[in-house]
Amino acid sequence: MTKRVYNFYPGPATLPLPALEKAKEELLNFMDTGMSILEISHRSKEYDELHNEAIANVRGLMNVPDDYKILWLQGGASTQFWQVPFNLQIDGKPMEYVNTGGWSKKAIKEAKYYGEVKVVASSEEDTFKYIPKDISFSDDAAFAHITGNNTLYGTEYQTWPKTAEDVPLVCDMSSNLMDQVIDVKDFGVIYAGAQKNLGPAGVTLLIIREDLIDRASEDSPTLFKWRTEVAKNSLFHTPPSFAIYISKLAMDYLKELGGVSAIEKINREKAKLLYDAIDESDGFYRGHARADSRSLMNVTFTLESDELETKMVAEGAKRDLVGLKGHRSIGGMRASIYNAMPLDGVKKLAEFMKEFREENQ
Repeated sequence: MTKRVYNFYPGPATLPLPALEKAKEELLNFMDTGMSILEISHRSKEYDELHNEAIANVRGLMNVPDDYKILWLQGGASTQFWQVPFNLQIDGKPMEYVNTGGWSKKAIKEAKYYGEVKVVASSEEDTFKYIPKDISFSDDAAFAHITGNNTLYGTEYQTWPKTAEDVPLVCDMSSNLMDQVIDVKDFGVIYAGAQKNLGPAGVTLLIIREDLIDRASEDSPTLFKWRTEVAKNSLFHTPPSFAIYISKLAMDYLKELGGVSAIEKINREKAKLLYDAIDESDGFYRGHARADSRSLMNVTFTLESDELETKMVAEGAKRDLVGLKGHRSIGGMRASIYNAMPLDGVKKLAEFMKEFREENQ
């Protein structure tokens, strides 16, 4: 078998091995067509079947209600930073955001091109170490926006903020999609780039409540409007078919594990192993996120010096534990333990953390 390491990179991130093996098996001959999935027409009945199975997987795994539409789009989650305000803005009403890190700040910047933006809560004053509590959105907002999980800083919402009935809550779930059971009805819009917790880079998942689809002006660019893709089931033009295919295979594997409720239990076990290694280190490892805001997906911490962190990254790589260096904007260490990261990989990392501490204290 080709060598495999434990990949703790934050994205593009590790994928389920069975999904990759299935893709390898089918790569030259998809559904007995004599063509690769990379070659097949997106108008063919074989691709249409795959496409709708991928949509059905999302609906089933997340229990998405019938009055929500599911889209597969290009452009990454960053494109949604402007498409969200473009499609949801209402003249005379503010767009309200919570600032919990780098991706929130980018979303806020894009929204300002489309109208008034209010930042109703922020943790920037404390280096984004926590998720703000008691978040209050106004009743007259066009929409409210949050970033569900913050890859740079290792924080994640433990409970969702409430909004007025006619103020849709929008959430960027790029790095925590399907990491635990949620109620989709708490949100008006969910969007996520696939390359962290769903599939490969190249496709973005959107889940949109039907009553929000027609807000954008009719006399606006065709592909700016969500309803263009809704009307054609994400097939208005050629979709990123290979990325959708791999995402579908990854969701097939998640279903085999028992679905989102099953992976949530595993995710909590994985996260506890690493947070225990931090908390029991007598300050050798210093967690970045506050305990009440810790992410299930991105565990962030620092050591007492850059030199020690560099040493840990190098020694981890020798043990096939790769991708542990923190984001360049904040430094430190980061272990991204998305759904596809096996429990054995996290156990190996926790053991390494203990041994490294004992050897370097």
